[in-house]
Amino acid sequence: MRPKSFYPLVLFVVCITLSCNSSKEKTADTSSITPQKPFTKFDLAKIKLPEGFSISVYAEVPNARSMCWGANGTLFVGNRDEDNVYAVVDNNKDGVADKVYKIASGLNTPNGVAFRNGSLYIAEINRISRIDNIESHLDNPSKPVTVFDKYPDKTHHGWKFIAFGPDGKLYVPVGAPCNVCNESDSIFATITRINPDGTGLEIFSKGIRNSVGFTWHPVTKELWFTDNGRDMLGDDKPFCELNYAPKKGMHFGFPFCHQGDILDPDFGKGKNCADFTPPARKLGPHVAPLGLRFYTGKQFPEGYTNQIFIAEHGSWNRTKPIGYRIGIATLNGNTVTDYKPFAEGWLDADGKVLGRPVDVEIAPDGALLVSDDFAGVIYRISYKK
Repeated sequence: MRPKSFYPLVLFVVCITLSCNSSKEKTADTSSITPQKPFTKFDLAKIKLPEGFSISVYAEVPNARSMCWGANGTLFVGNRDEDNVYAVVDNNKDGVADKVYKIASGLNTPNGVAFRNGSLYIAEINRISRIDNIESHLDNPSKPVTVFDKYPDKTHHGWKFIAFGPDGKLYVPVGAPCNVCNESDSIFATITRINPDGTGLEIFSKGIRNSVGFTWHPVTKELWFTDNGRDMLGDDKPFCELNYAPKKGMHFGFPFCHQGDILDPDFGKGKNCADFTPPARKLGPHVAPLGLRFYTGKQFPEGYTNQIFIAEHGSWNRTKPIGYRIGIATLNGNTVTDYKPFAEGWLDADGKVLGRPVDVEIAPDGALLVSDDFAGVIYRISYKK
């Protein structure tokens, strides 16, 4: 016969066990969610904007890089220096994220993200993968499945921005695996495209050193893209580029010609810059333009409609740093008539880097979202009369 003290002990052990199990289940359910905290990395008042505009923090996301929207208002965000992909949700639509989910990890530089028919496409160095029905399972997503894995495995300029074009194809850049070189494999220094199922690989544009952002005009449906100019020609040359590619097969000069009018000292011998397509706009020497979007929202003043916002990541080896801002390109038809700063201050007056803009997206309410991989944040720029 057991002593009377045995039964309280059993109850105590059972209660402790249930409590531990309950705690474990709770941790498992919320492990993919990052709570949002007050932003303290620098004073947002340092960011200069046109009159009527303000900047706030939409979400903190580690090493936030390229962005895309899901059909149900989920913002997907890729990484370059980490191996994760995130989903950001603003359930109450107040302009501040409520939850950040880590939906994939252990990937190989998953910089680019694109959304189509309920599926999230992710670009790694040599692979495009896909997570189906993602917005219904943010807290328990399935593992990515491979769509295409025949891209080069070179890591130099190997990270990729991706997006679906008006033709339904997935556009994928392949950067030059060097500062400047003329690779025998024709897939390097291009923008390619494939079908959503991974078939039909073809080169759309050539002579592109490293594009980490492209978009299509909302009316003409023609491609515009940024390109990062080569290094080691000095502080002030060549300029990085904004390019216009209305048709397949255009060559934009690399490695033979830079910024449309500078022959490369090694690879430009015997070449003529007039044989290649010049940039639609020279953006500045080493400013490192990455993501860009046409403004299609309704919140900003009318003059911003269908103009191009461009994220300048900033120079890395210029004697005097430059970039670290959001620029805006003004178009008249297909001609860029002006390019000027829209938001700046991520490089302060003392030359200290506070942030590095990577990508821009237009929010459903018309605000402009800006990812920053240096500060690990997504900003929200809004306008109020």
